[in-house]
Amino acid sequence: MKIIIDKDTPASTKTTGDTARPEQDKRSEPLRTGLSGKKIVLTGGGSTGHVSVNLTLIPGLLADGWKIDYIGSASGIERELIEPLDGVAYHAVSTGKLRRYIDMKNMTDAFRVVKGLAQAAALLRRLRPDVVFSKGGFVSVPVVIGAKLNRIPVIIHESDVTPGLANRIAMPFASAVCTTFPETAAYIRKGPEIVQAGALVRPELLQGDAARGRRLCGFSAGKPVLLVMGGSLGSRRINEAVREALPQLLEQYQVVHLCGKGQLPEGSPVNDGAGYRAFEYLSEELPDVLAMAELVLSRAGSNAIFELLALRKPMLLVPLTLAQSRGDQLRNAASFEQAGLCRVLQEEELTAASLLEHLSVLEEQKADYRERMADAAPADPLPLLRGIIDQAARQ
Repeated sequence: MKIIIDKDTPASTKTTGDTARPEQDKRSEPLRTGLSGKKIVLTGGGSTGHVSVNLTLIPGLLADGWKIDYIGSASGIERELIEPLDGVAYHAVSTGKLRRYIDMKNMTDAFRVVKGLAQAAALLRRLRPDVVFSKGGFVSVPVVIGAKLNRIPVIIHESDVTPGLANRIAMPFASAVCTTFPETAAYIRKGPEIVQAGALVRPELLQGDAARGRRLCGFSAGKPVLLVMGGSLGSRRINEAVREALPQLLEQYQVVHLCGKGQLPEGSPVNDGAGYRAFEYLSEELPDVLAMAELVLSRAGSNAIFELLALRKPMLLVPLTLAQSRGDQLRNAASFEQAGLCRVLQEEELTAASLLEHLSVLEEQKADYRERMADAAPADPLPLLRGIIDQAARQ
């Protein structure tokens, strides 16, 4: 199936005062397509990044009358994020981790994957969707293969420069693959249609209110805010370096620290009353916290860094190492660094002293970073993605 879509030119985004707001944000408005009554299955999970694109698509799909089912794991973060949503039915299937190294768990997880494939194929046969949209993660593999067995078209979205293992396995079964980075096409074997769609930023992130963020954290308006975020699972190395450097950081910044699940500081308050506030994770309050942030220290997940780019937030990135990952964050960070959109501090070089040094340079050059980020802000790919989904559903 060949898919050709004309890319709409979206409204630009500008930063005014404390809060980044779109000049004309139409992302939450429905795209009238005449496909009311169609059914779609969304899938993806294991991390927030494997859910965020789906979360952005859901409001418009519902407004256009689509019936939405979501297939995820029984205990992943996708269930926590999706199941409370009105208008979306959540279904859990068995899943296992697909490892690149020798581990005894590969044996048991192989059975879980096979079980998940059988469950997904049967579920899709019952749901009979017109199209499946997959964001990736291990839970998506049995869903994509199950869709192929049921002759249901599949659209895959890949956020990183290089496709993850789950998406690499699933891509031969897809009708189209939507990429964020233009370099990604070189890593995809021939077969599915490849569409360079760009980064999808959740519209609600553009609607944050800095004053609300300061009230949430108990911060004042007269001192800049440093936001530290290590992903939904957190980063122990970043947390340790930040806590060691905290006395010096608090001389210049108020610090809001998203530590990750189970990584709140032990033996110290999460709010010391002196300009430090720690949370495990933020969801609804995140736009307000981003709006008040002057600088951001972050991992280099694709969704996160493109969101920071859209918000014009000067960023210091500490990507996951090759020992911890397949190197996707290293490539993401390198791409942004080469374009002059961030500073990068490798985790092997991360100490309290190096952190303070890099943040000092970022502070000095923040106006230059914001200017380059304004020039490089990505176009809104939502109309393009919706068009691809609509065309696939018409097949």
